[in-house]
Amino acid sequence: MRHPQIINVDEVEAKETDHVGAYGARRRQLGAAVGGRQLGCSWMELEPGMSAWPLHYHAANEECLFILSGEGTLQLGERRCPVRAGDYVALPVGPGHAHKLTNTGEQELRYLCLSTMHPVDLTIYPDSDKVGVFGGAAPGGDREERFVSGYFRAEGAVPYWDGESS
Repeated sequence: MRHPQIINVDEVEAKETDHVGAYGARRRQLGAAVGGRQLGCSWMELEPGMSAWPLHYHAANEECLFILSGEGTLQLGERRCPVRAGDYVALPVGPGHAHKLTNTGEQELRYLCLSTMHPVDLTIYPDSDKVGVFGGAAPGGDREERFVSGYFRAEGAVPYWDGESS
């Protein structure tokens, strides 16, 4: 019998992310499947022409990508960089590391996405001026553990004391 902290990728259910326009992927959450709490790992599969998520960056959770097969284009800020099997990409927190991976090849693009799993995080989407707010579980974490989660337009900010009474 295998140890409960060991799993093969083919033993983890592939879940489709939301398909909206050129966004959508298949994801196997390997880290969660074996009880990982502070380090997330997902096996990602992108069809040609698709991206998993819009351009974004995190305020707390660092990510990295390891390209397993196929090729694509990684947008890092304003730059577009080709990636292929064997490439490793570090994605530290902050606006200087906004990123979006697109499969620009003719075959399926497979990669590992690893991230820290801080339970409080902000995800910022520069192209749409949105902010994602997460408390209780990191993006990609257990939604049942979240006590706050939502997406907001950055221009909706209000002063600190707005709506408070004495």
